[in-house]
Amino acid sequence: MLDYRFVDGTRLVSVVEALIFSSPDPISWDHIAGIVQESGAEIELDRETILMIVDQINNRYEENDLSFRIEVTGGGFTFVTQPRYHPWLSIFQHENAYRKLSQSAIESLAIVAYRQPITKPEVDQIRGVDSGYILRQLLEKMLVKVSGRANSPGKPLLYKTTDHFLKHFGINSVEELPKPREIEEILRDDDMADHRSLLMERQMELDEEDADEIMDEFLDKNRDHKDVPGKNTMESDHLDSGSETGNTDSESDSGKQASGGKSDKKSGEYDQ
Repeated sequence: MLDYRFVDGTRLVSVVEALIFSSPDPISWDHIAGIVQESGAEIELDRETILMIVDQINNRYEENDLSFRIEVTGGGFTFVTQPRYHPWLSIFQHENAYRKLSQSAIESLAIVAYRQPITKPEVDQIRGVDSGYILRQLLEKMLVKVSGRANSPGKPLLYKTTDHFLKHFGINSVEELPKPREIEEILRDDDMADHRSLLMERQMELDEEDADEIMDEFLDKNRDHKDVPGKNTMESDHLDSGSETGNTDSESDSGKQASGGKSDKKSGEYDQ
């Protein structure tokens, strides 16, 4: 069975290997068997046979010292890298994560790059908002670093770009960054104007989507608030109680005024 070949000479082991390799998700043994049967092959595969085929493939990988193998995970077969390569893969995955920067992060990073060394209060003043969270993100991505403290009240930290920042943007030094005048020329370019217009339209769409989400959340909270059993009754009772208390206080004050008036009158009569 393991040496089975199809009519065109293709080996069964190679077909199973190709199916597992091409599947974006773990593929089950019965799915593999079903595909083989649909191809018109005169064989029936069971779980044990496919496991034996996979073992044979993994043995070949081990003999050739390859960096991957086939594992059973998530209810099916899938390719995984060998554990001994994880240190290098973790670095690669972190590098991919570093490439994802939000608009706020790019804005803050540009300020640090052009005004370095710079303190957080200075970044906040330029942006008009608090930048603490963004600066922490840039520190985690190793795009900025702390270079010391400023000689100003409070001794705030100074931030500057890192070597990884240069690698990320493909430059050798910060002097290679475009000058403000060059940026203005780029922005005045017709192609860039069209691109900027598209970006602004997309940003407006995102803002509208955010506003809709905020409104939906507000309405949901309001709806939940109204649906709380006994809440309106309690509030109504509280208001009624407050009204009664207010009336009593008013009546008490009126009574005091009236009493005070009578006392003053009697006192006046005695004085006469």
